[in-house]
Amino acid sequence: MGASSDVPALRRGLAVLRLLAGKAGPVAAATVARDLGLPRSTTYHLLSELVDAGFVTHLPEERRYALGLGAFELGSAYLRHDPLERLARPVLARLIARTGHTAHLGVLHGREALYLLREQPPHAGTVVTDVGVRLPAHLPASGRAILARLPVPQVRALFPNRAAFVDRTGRGPRHLPALRTLLAEERRRGWAVEDGFVTPGFASVAAPVLDHADHPIAAISTTFRHECAEQCGELWPELAAETIRAAAELSGRVGGRPLIK
Repeated sequence: MGASSDVPALRRGLAVLRLLAGKAGPVAAATVARDLGLPRSTTYHLLSELVDAGFVTHLPEERRYALGLGAFELGSAYLRHDPLERLARPVLARLIARTGHTAHLGVLHGREALYLLREQPPHAGTVVTDVGVRLPAHLPASGRAILARLPVPQVRALFPNRAAFVDRTGRGPRHLPALRTLLAEERRRGWAVEDGFVTPGFASVAAPVLDHADHPIAAISTTFRHECAEQCGELWPELAAETIRAAAELSGRVGGRPLIK
């Protein structure tokens, strides 16, 4: 393999790619140098090498740089390998061994929560939410665990009016101010709670899975039977602690920063 002196250059190149991936649009080389604390000469050399390799595109008229097709191809290959589900499966198995309850892995798809994975303990009772099911993201704990970590303008764009708020059981937020209040509480607390918002007789707690930039890429939830005539305000902190532990483990496995409460 290459000399050990190649490693810092590789790390810098990866830092450039991560920086470009986190920007809303193309950026100038001076911005890359400033944000990463690199000399301009080093920055231009790294960008030139990444352009030659196809991972970065140079926009000469704008004097800016953006991710190239090589980065897209890597991202597409990543998705084909289903790595998130593969990495999450043993994490969920350990979670249900500790709690005895069903665990899910969910992601945000538009303003819906999409369930990618479900693990159940032996002799588990019926759970309505299965793999491939989509639910309005403001209702399940997994959806709100992700929403709570998103910028306020993004949440507003996903839920622009009352028509965006689907009601399934008569519980849960029905307009944006109520959702914002709930998300603020859940972000501060570190986990989301759902008590009969999706299906009567079931409750769940969920925690976000974070990437290297603290962006929520998924959520892990624990679902269990719970019935009450009205929302009782139970937060299930012990169960939430185990769910947060699982989400932190998966965050670490994908190279992210675990959310520790």
